[in-house]
Parts: sequence; C-alpha cells; structure tokens
Amino acid sequence: MKRIGIISDTHSYWDDKYLYYFEPCDEIWHAGDIGSVEVADRLAEFRPFRAVCGNCDGGDLRLMYREMNRFKCEDVDVLIKHIGGYPGNYDHSVMRTIYTNPPQLFIAGHSHILKVKYDPTLKMLHINPGAAGLQGWHKERTLVRLTIDGSTFKDMEVITLEDPRRR
Repeated sequence: MKRIGIISDTHSYWDDKYLYYFEPCDEIWHAGDIGSVEVADRLAEFRPFRAVCGNCDGGDLRLMYREMNRFKCEDVDVLIKHIGGYPGNYDHSVMRTIYTNPPQLFIAGHSHILKVKYDPTLKMLHINPGAAGLQGWHKERTLVRLTIDGSTFKDMEVITLEDPRRR
C-alpha cells in the first residue's frame, strides 16, 4: 500500500504547505511545469519523487525529467505527462499511447484545472491535480492525495491551499 501526493504547475513557487500535506505520503509525483530545480530538489529531499517536465520547464529540468513517465506503483500501471488532456479530449501527443496500451492511472497537468474523472472506455482513472503555484489563471491552488493498494485506488483527497495573494 502506498500513499501518493500529486502536484502540478508549481512554476517555481515554493509553499511549506506542500511538505505539511505530503507528510503522510510515501511518494510525491509532479505533473510538470515545476519551474525550478530548487522546487524539484526540495520535494525530492522530502520523499521519493517522480516528475515530468512541462512546457514551461527549462533546460536543467528537461535533462532531469522526461516528458512522459510510465511506471508501476503497487499493481497499477501509471502514466504521467504534463500536456495530456482528459477523457474525451486527450492531447494528440499521448493519444496513441493511451489508446493502444492504456494505463490504469493517467496523470496530467497543464490546464491548471483540477479534474478527477474515470474513463470507462479505457478503464482508466484520470487525475489533473490543478495548479499548486501562483502563476496562471486558476482561482484555487490544489493538490491531490490518494492511496494505491494493490490495484485499488482509495482515500482520494483534494486539498485546497490558501492563496497568499488573496489574504
């Protein structure tokens, strides 16, 4: 059983609340637009860290992280890609992979819009954790936590972070 913290679109912004909310997690997964090596390093020092680079990530992050990351967690096939779309509207860059060999869990970022949706056609759970940073058009900063137990997803939580610009 593994507890996973999912984050995206930090755009170089650091918030100590990331560590507070990811304290019970075994791993942290970042769905791109990390923004700085410093943010990636701080998360990686805290917990085992998996990430993909996003369209706003520079050269150093592109050398550290691929555009797509596919791996097993427990008995679940996981795919993370920054620009990936969502059920019914997958991005062309990942469509072939998803339709020929669908993962059980597909995580994408980019839109800054929190979305958790099951794709019954592909039998795949899609999660976009929204955006945790300040840059962008989102109205709320969000994170996601969930537990993967064997091949089962459970205890999913959406966490809304305070926006320091709106105090």
